[in-house]
Amino acid sequence: MKPRLSLKGRGLQMLAQREQSRSELRRKLLAHARAAQAAATETAGDAGKAATEEPANAEAEVEAALDWLQAHQYLNEERFVESRVHARAPRFGNQRIRQELALHGVALPPEVAKQLKDTEAARAHEVWERKFGAPAADPAGRARQARFLAARGFSGEVIRRVVQGLADD
Repeated sequence: MKPRLSLKGRGLQMLAQREQSRSELRRKLLAHARAAQAAATETAGDAGKAATEEPANAEAEVEAALDWLQAHQYLNEERFVESRVHARAPRFGNQRIRQELALHGVALPPEVAKQLKDTEAARAHEVWERKFGAPAADPAGRARQARFLAARGFSGEVIRRVVQGLADD
């Protein structure tokens, strides 16, 4: 039987696969810690006592593991933002990237936000080009193209310019 990984070991394993935000890693490790404590409680037979102590104990263990990972630079919010922006920028607009980072409890740094804003029109045009290739002939087609780009998180002004064919300016 394989030995169980500690919370630090589990966190390192998850971070080795890809960068993660602190809140995302907390959620995953907390689920693991609670499952491990539940399994230990079942084998110990002292379910009443352990069930009342479990949430605080698991949360404290997870927070300690997260603090250790962050102190040793295994968990780094800046690297997470950089990797997430690098993965999402070619396909999504600024609004979608900001929203996704907000779900992870991370803000977009001002210099990265400026860089994304400067390239948003070009990125939107590339996405539009891959999907449609040519301007729509009728208003319904233009509306469909605009909805597609809006769903990808591009701004209204950028969408208007791309759909009207003005993005090349």
